[in-house]
This record gives sequence, C-alpha cells and structure tokens, in this order.
Amino acid sequence: MTDMTNAILSLRDLRVSFSSMGRVSEAVRGVSFDIGNEKLGLIGESGSGKSMTGRAVMRLLPSAARVTAERMQFQGRDLLQLPEPEMRAVRGHEIAMILQDPKFSLNPVMNVGDQIIETCRIHLKLSRRDARSRAMELLEKVHIRDAERVMPLYPHEVSGGMGQRIMIAMMIVARPSLIVADEPTSALDVSVRGQVLRILDELRAEQPTGLLFISHDLNLVRRFCDRVLIMYAGRIVEALPADRLDDAEHPYTRGLLEALPRLDRPRKRLAVLKRDPAWMEG
Repeated sequence: MTDMTNAILSLRDLRVSFSSMGRVSEAVRGVSFDIGNEKLGLIGESGSGKSMTGRAVMRLLPSAARVTAERMQFQGRDLLQLPEPEMRAVRGHEIAMILQDPKFSLNPVMNVGDQIIETCRIHLKLSRRDARSRAMELLEKVHIRDAERVMPLYPHEVSGGMGQRIMIAMMIVARPSLIVADEPTSALDVSVRGQVLRILDELRAEQPTGLLFISHDLNLVRRFCDRVLIMYAGRIVEALPADRLDDAEHPYTRGLLEALPRLDRPRKRLAVLKRDPAWMEG
C-alpha cells in the first residue's frame, strides 16, 4: 500500500449501497486503498464493483446510491464533505475520468474541436482564441496528426481509437493529479490500445499523476500497471505488485488466471471459475 504521506487519493471502508423494495444491496463493500504517483490496476469480472468504485470517487453515482466511507480524501480534502459546486471544480480539473467508449461520452451534436475548446474555457478560463490554440496543442499531444482537419469533425466521423484520444485530450486540459480510466482500451484493437497506453504513460511522465486503471484484462494490467487490486462481489480480495500476479494466492485470482488462454501452455479446454460462497465474506 502507498505511504499515506504520498497518497493522492486515500480510501478507507468505502461502501456503496442501493435500496429497493425494502432491501439494501451493497455494490461496494469496505474498499480501502491509497494511490500515489503510480498506475494502480483494479480488476475483476463485470459486476464486481470496479466502475462503481471509480464513479464513487468522482461522485458521479445516481441519487439512489448511498455512499459512505471512513475516509475518502483527495490531496487533503474530504470528497464526501465537499459541497457540489466545489466538487464540480475538482471534477475534470483535478480528477479526470476516461470512459470506455467515446461514442457515448462525446457530444454527438458538437464537433470535437468545439468540445475541447469548451472544456478549456471552463477549466482554464481562456478566451475562445486561446482555447482554440490550447485545443490544437492537446490534439497534437495525444498524437493526432493534422489537428486542423480533425477539429471540425463530429464524433461519428472519427475512428474508435481517434475518439478515445480526443477524449483523453479533453480530460487532461487542466493537468489533473488523478486520472480514473474505466476500461479505456477495451473497445480498441491491439495496436491502437498500445498507442493509448503509451499516451497515458507520456502524460504521467510530465507531472506526478495517479492513475486508477479499471479493467477486466489481467494480461494488460500485468504489463501496464505497478500494483493491482482484485475485486470480487464488491470487495478487494487481494492486492499485489502487478508483475507478481502469477504469485497470487486467493482462489478467485487463481481461478481468473487459470481461465486465461496461454500460448506457452495450450489446453483443449480452459478452466471454468468455481465460486465459493465464503469469498463473499472474505
């Protein structure tokens, strides 16, 4: 676990619950971790609570969600206690979120240039002329050639990989201290995925930045992240250095690893994960 004195984000006993028809369901149950200037992977199956954890940090959950924590501290500030106007200033400016599919994140009726310009004007208080210059710089920073040609395009006119890079450009307008990346490469092919990961690394090299990388791709997290947390049914069941993922001891993590196809150990049939009810309680 990251030294608390160097932590950008510190969570203790984070819980997210929903009430329906007299029943309370906990989607996130007692999650605790610190993240500093590092790439922290959060992995698990769909429905394990990964995205819910990231959205809780951003305070982007629906009003029906009840979020509690012993501590949810970002650079010395209690995110749970911040008034919404102050949280809006943090969101996008100091904490950025990169979502899975730009098709659902970019505004379909605005060209991409105007969307980046608007973000620059909101967070950096720039004139439209200066915001346009900044938007061009950001597109070049995420390796989009001929930014002048791309600026007037609409989201449906760009490829998935370019759309994701445009989304990253918007999210780094104000040089955030923490980036929550929720499956940012799952909709991309392998070559474009590598480009996006290199861009994230380049951005982090410019200034100390924490990256919470949410994914279900164990092999990707193993190669890209520094540490990894494994979630099951809303809980973190194991934490270890990413390059030691093969040394995992929890049976859930072992089951996920055994279900992966491997070129060095070809098998006719992949293992099927067998769940134990005891994992629910740790």
